[in-house]
Amino acid sequence: MSRNKAITIAGQTVQPGEHRKIELDAVKLSTNTSVAIPVSVHVGRRAGPTLFLSAAIHGDELNGIEIISRIIKSARLERLRGTLIAVPVVNVYGVINQSRYLPDRRDLNRSFPGSKRGSLAARMANLFLEEIVSLCDYGIDFHTGAIHRSNLPQIRANLDDAVTSQLAHAFGVPVLLNANLRDGSLRQCAAEMGTRILLYEAGEALRFDELCIRAGVRGTINVMRALNMLPASSRQRPKANVEPVVARFSAWLRATDSGFVRYRKQLGDQIQVGEVLADICDPYGECLDQVIANQEGIVIGKQNIPLVQEGEAIYHIAYFHKPDDVSENIELLQDTLLD
Repeated sequence: MSRNKAITIAGQTVQPGEHRKIELDAVKLSTNTSVAIPVSVHVGRRAGPTLFLSAAIHGDELNGIEIISRIIKSARLERLRGTLIAVPVVNVYGVINQSRYLPDRRDLNRSFPGSKRGSLAARMANLFLEEIVSLCDYGIDFHTGAIHRSNLPQIRANLDDAVTSQLAHAFGVPVLLNANLRDGSLRQCAAEMGTRILLYEAGEALRFDELCIRAGVRGTINVMRALNMLPASSRQRPKANVEPVVARFSAWLRATDSGFVRYRKQLGDQIQVGEVLADICDPYGECLDQVIANQEGIVIGKQNIPLVQEGEAIYHIAYFHKPDDVSENIELLQDTLLD
C-alpha cells in the first residue's frame, strides 16, 4: 500500500506516522484572552481516507467529547491507515459557559458556511470548514438531546446516498434516521463540499451517559474499519451485531394541555396506534388529558421534565414498519456494551 501524505492545519504540518495536538485559534474573548479549538491529528504511515470527528458544536452536548477522548487514546490508532482529525470541542465558548449557544446567542450548527468577516458564529463556522472539513473525505459529528431531553442512540444521515448508507449501517445502532439537510448546518455544507457525514445522536445535554458513549466509540471504530482505516477485529468470539432499522420520517408529539406529566413510555419503547403514552394531570392529581400515539413507531427522543405547557414537545417518534426488530436491537445493544 502507498505511503500516506502529510497534512497541514493552522500552518502546522503533520507527517506520516506522526501524531500532533494543534491549537486552532478562534476569536478572542472581550478580555483579549485567546481561545483555541483543540485538534488532535493522527496521520497513518499508509495511505487511506481522511476522517474528522467533531463534538460539542453545541456547547452543552458532552458525550461526544468523551467518545473522541477514548478514541484518540486507543492503541488501535497505531495501525491507522489514512488520517484522523479529531476535534473534541468545537464550540469552546459554549462548553465554558455550559451553553448550547455562542456568546452572541447564535447556534453554531445553523451558521455554516459562515464568513471571515461575519458574526462570531459565522467566523467560527468558516474557520472549522476551511481548516478541518475541507481536508476530509468523511466525518462523524457527535450530538445529544437538548437540555432536559434524552435521545436514543441513533444515526442521522443521507441514507439515499449508497456510501453514506453503508457507513451508517456499519456504525451499529438500533435506529437510522434518513434526515433532511438543514440550512446552515455542518452536514449540509459538508455535503456541498463532497464530505460525507454521519450525525450520531445519543443521551442528554450536560450529562455523560456510559451506554451512549460506548455505543459511540464502538460505532466509530466500526466505521473506520468499514473505510479500511483500521484492520478488522482480531477477537475470537464475535459479538452479536445490531442490525439497524431505517426510519424515513420522525415527528414530535406535543402536550395537549398544561400540567404535570406521568410518562408511560421511555426511550426505545415500541408504540402502537391509539396507545396512551403519557397522562397530563393537574396539581390535585386529576387527569386533564392524555398523549395518544397516532402512528406505530419507536420512541427516539423524550422530554425529561415532568412539567409541560400546552404545545410543548414531549416524545420524538421515529416511524417505520418493523418496531419489534428495533426493540430487540436496543436490548442487544445494552447487553453487548454493558456486560
